[in-house]
Amino acid sequence: MGKRILALIGDDFEDLELTYPVLRLREEGCRVDVAGEKAHHIYHGKYGVPYESDCSFNDVSSADYDGLLVPGGWAPDKLRRFPKVLQITREMNEAGKPIGQICHAGWVLISAGILNGKTVTSTPGIKDDMTNAGATWVDQASVVDGNIVSARRPPDLPDYMKDYIRVLFG
Repeated sequence: MGKRILALIGDDFEDLELTYPVLRLREEGCRVDVAGEKAHHIYHGKYGVPYESDCSFNDVSSADYDGLLVPGGWAPDKLRRFPKVLQITREMNEAGKPIGQICHAGWVLISAGILNGKTVTSTPGIKDDMTNAGATWVDQASVVDGNIVSARRPPDLPDYMKDYIRVLFG
């Protein structure tokens, strides 16, 4: 209990891949802060779900969090262009904190340079990107390799969150 998680957001995030993990972690007693380029800004998911950021990722420190969540959709392609997002991702990884990535979220981890030698999954559409980053890609609902928890797509959310919660509280 009392864990603090940072979830990233940008326009065109995959609606379920943000909301389901945030709600599950809050059910587990975690505080989840949703960070985007702008604080208190309404972002819209791929299917139109609006979600307001709590803070800007430029104003947070990875040291204040116990884990990171990166939802998929098209947002990761934009999020990985922000040096602060990559810095947070690298710092979380270096500290061994759980990093959850689903669907296209692997793009953020690729750009952060933390997948070499890892076994992961993602949407099959970025399989080549994952393997070109040095990862071993497998077609499974959820994969845990150390502190990195990965999943393919929304139907895998229950397995993904069971694994993420186990790693977080493990």
